[in-house]
Amino acid sequence: MKRHRDKKRPMRVVRLWTYAQAHKALPYLRSITGSLREHWLTAQSKRRDLETINRQPGRPNRSQILAAEATQDEKTEAEDRFNDALQELLGIDVFLLDPVEGVVFIPFRKGDELAWFVFEHFGQGDDLASWRSHEDPLDTRRPIADVLSDNHANPVELTAPASAG
Repeated sequence: MKRHRDKKRPMRVVRLWTYAQAHKALPYLRSITGSLREHWLTAQSKRRDLETINRQPGRPNRSQILAAEATQDEKTEAEDRFNDALQELLGIDVFLLDPVEGVVFIPFRKGDELAWFVFEHFGQGDDLASWRSHEDPLDTRRPIADVLSDNHANPVELTAPASAG
């Protein structure tokens, strides 16, 4: 029996944030998650419009063809803007979980383990009110007070798989 070798994913260094750095970046995160949400919803709306146009019975007439092309262009433009904003977010090592709810994960070190501040665009009160351990299920939210007592003044970088999140 042949052994299957695990394909190794490329490794990259992920920037780890402190609470102070993440808190200072909140206006930027709020702006970019708002843009991501807007572009995502626009792309989904145009996709649905395109499906509606293409579902019409019979052979399409000239106006239907033009409407389909215009809708496809608008959908592609919204997807491109979404991808540009997503790349901007990934460029600062912040990872999108949900574009509609505006939820992103910001990596930090808790002890010797990887953990994530959870930014929720529509969160109540402090936008960094929760965190989760890397090993926790994605929907886990722990009170931020647990990490505020830890010292994150000297963040270190951990090597993590390129698709961390």
